[in-house]
Amino acid sequence: MVRHGETDWNLAGKLQGRTDIPLNQTGIKQAKECSMFLSKSNWDVIITSPLKRAKQTAEIINVKLKLPTLTMEEFLERGYGDAEGMDREERFHKFPGGIIPNQENMGSLEQRVMEGIKRVDKRFRNKKVLLVAHGAVINSILATISDGKIGSGKTKLKNACVSNIHFPENEWKIKNYNQVTHLSQYDGNGRI
Repeated sequence: MVRHGETDWNLAGKLQGRTDIPLNQTGIKQAKECSMFLSKSNWDVIITSPLKRAKQTAEIINVKLKLPTLTMEEFLERGYGDAEGMDREERFHKFPGGIIPNQENMGSLEQRVMEGIKRVDKRFRNKKVLLVAHGAVINSILATISDGKIGSGKTKLKNACVSNIHFPENEWKIKNYNQVTHLSQYDGNGRI
């Protein structure tokens, strides 16, 4: 799983949700670095969210890989309702209780995303699949697989990070997550 590259709203700390924001120049560079890193392995298909920032990341990655690409609505970013476009300070000021009108609830997000994972597994069993998606989507997958030990509410995924899951013995397992060693902006320990 690859989180999309950086956007101007990521840089400004604004919640994007379903607002369709393109990659910025840093995000394009991150996607190119992902492409170089991922081209060292064999892949069968790329699956992407329909949002522009994920699709752009997938397209840049696929310049080297030249794989079939499939867009799946199940991997659309979480809808943050009335908080989309706000930074942390604005959200806390406007919604001090943390209840955000029109926000997709976590249960719905997890159900939607895991249904997508089941569809991918059924269609591409024993294949190597690259999923290019969003922070909340990938964190939801990680939280579900780890029984809440990592992921949603616990893990801040970096833009263009790589996380690997696999399905040995009919059970999802996390190999690693939030890997950024392929990105030039980080040192060997994942720090800027």
